[in-house]
Amino acid sequence: MDHFEFRDGILHAEDVPLTAIADAVGTPVYVYSRATLERHAQVFKAALAGLPRTHVAFAVKANPNLAVLRVMQREGLGADVVSGGELARALAAGMPAQDVVFSGVGKQAHEMVQGLQAGIGQFNLESEEEGVELAALAAAMGKRAPCALRVNPDVDARTHAKISTGKAENKFGVPIDRAAGIYARLSALPGLDMRGVAVHIGSQLSQLEPLEEAFGKLGELIAEIRAAGFSVTHADLGGGLGVPYKAGEVFPSPAEYGAMVARVCGSWDCTLMFEPGRVICGNAGVLLTKVVRVKRSSNNTPFVVVDAAMNDLARPAMYGAWHDFDAVWPSGARMSAHIVGPICETGDTFAMDREIDAVQPGDLAVFRTAGAYGATMASSYNSRGFVAEVMVDGDRFAVVADRILPEAISAAERVPDWLD
Repeated sequence: MDHFEFRDGILHAEDVPLTAIADAVGTPVYVYSRATLERHAQVFKAALAGLPRTHVAFAVKANPNLAVLRVMQREGLGADVVSGGELARALAAGMPAQDVVFSGVGKQAHEMVQGLQAGIGQFNLESEEEGVELAALAAAMGKRAPCALRVNPDVDARTHAKISTGKAENKFGVPIDRAAGIYARLSALPGLDMRGVAVHIGSQLSQLEPLEEAFGKLGELIAEIRAAGFSVTHADLGGGLGVPYKAGEVFPSPAEYGAMVARVCGSWDCTLMFEPGRVICGNAGVLLTKVVRVKRSSNNTPFVVVDAAMNDLARPAMYGAWHDFDAVWPSGARMSAHIVGPICETGDTFAMDREIDAVQPGDLAVFRTAGAYGATMASSYNSRGFVAEVMVDGDRFAVVADRILPEAISAAERVPDWLD
């Protein structure tokens, strides 16, 4: 469920007509619904209520906007971060350092030091080499870093290859058959407090079976580590639960996910940790755009050229991803069209041969389910600048990220004097 609905023929975000946002802020612009973010956070937490000890950390990479993170903080969620920049954002949004989990395969020394200085709750180690480096840094600072070892269970998430992270050929985690030995060696290092294991097999999962398989393997690993005399008090189960992008798609609900976790992991005597991202913020946002023109093509299927582009919403170009496209003020007529942006790339295509609301130049439309991996993946390709972001709260809205114009970006560039 989301809070983007038609009222009197006009698409609204909560109680605000999207036409009002376009008039005030311009297009393209991301629009987030506070009520939807809050509801999804509450539903996810409720799905885990039967588990004795849990920790839920929002995956900041999905949407790092400070206003979005503040909503998550107010709902009691921590943060799963993958860079020093995301760590700084989580802390700026008011998330307690002890509720921050630092994931990511390429943590640099200065980022590890940043996490140690902040006193974050957990580092998810991606390799033995990373653990050795973190141990040395922590010892030099007179600290002990709380850590979990991320394992690669070699499980196919049955999702897009570019967002699958749990197969043997993926770069994430350590091979599960070597994990117990690595855990033992890292536990002997003075700068580390090895307290758990972690797994995350990918994003946008449409089935629970791959997750259950991965969790089953993780449970066996926990038993093996404990049998060797080492403590395991935390198990990070990652995120990855998908959301429907096409109208009519059905995905496992958080309640179904929670029931599976309770059945498979409930007897582990661990604090179970979760890193939801897309499932909370995906359909809490839309990308509002304007039709530039309707261009005829050689096969009589017109190109609908909109002012949003692949630099604003990269998922269709990167993954062939689907986003429903709806007119903000539909007439009731329909048309078949190719939906494209103005970038000088054939890849700047949102849809081909899509049946959509009939639109004309100047009409407003939205790409739905754009609250995750939308603005956070934006670029300034073709010197287009960065899209603005807005959050709606009932009948009011505010700009929560300014539009960054091309001239502001070029102002940060320098021509050396030897080119004069």
